[in-house]
Amino acid sequence: MKVLRLPQVMNRTGLARSTIYKLMDSGDFPKPIPLMKRCVGWLEAEVEEWICERVTMRDESKNFN
Repeated sequence: MKVLRLPQVMNRTGLARSTIYKLMDSGDFPKPIPLMKRCVGWLEAEVEEWICERVTMRDESKNFN
């Protein structure tokens, strides 16, 4: 199991930090896991699953707004 830090998540998704946190607040992006007191990371598998869901939505011509 691999843990991604925020810059890696931003690179993989193409999203800005603020967008990632807005999506998390609305329940539309995986929540990070605490690594240390002021350090969090995201499970790579959950981020990849989120990306795959977006591809599926696109392919099914669903509106994802």
